[in-house]
Amino acid sequence: MSSTPIEPRPLTDLESDVVTKLLSAGGVGAAELLMQIPCTQVVATWGIGSPSVDLMVQWGVAAAAGPIDGIFANGAVTDLSGSSVGELTLWVENGWLSGVEYAWYTDERPRTLPDPEQIVVL
Repeated sequence: MSSTPIEPRPLTDLESDVVTKLLSAGGVGAAELLMQIPCTQVVATWGIGSPSVDLMVQWGVAAAAGPIDGIFANGAVTDLSGSSVGELTLWVENGWLSGVEYAWYTDERPRTLPDPEQIVVL
């Protein structure tokens, strides 16, 4: 899907919490990626009203060590009854946070990212 550029803005609390949750499984580079969150901006959405976003990390924080590129983390999303309603993907490009993708299984597109309590990191 193509991105729609927006005026760069800081992550919302929910976006920050979702990225933190996806990084909670750890792994090589997770600590460095966690440190990038306060310096990360949303620079595009994946269409009007989409909760999926492109990210850009501002200068002043280190890239994650190693060849970290592509999908870094995935999470299953459940509704309040525990039924599967979607999945999240955290994208990294050259050691930098680069996107959060929310794919949903429901008929209606969600307006926001899910509550981190609804995410099971895979």
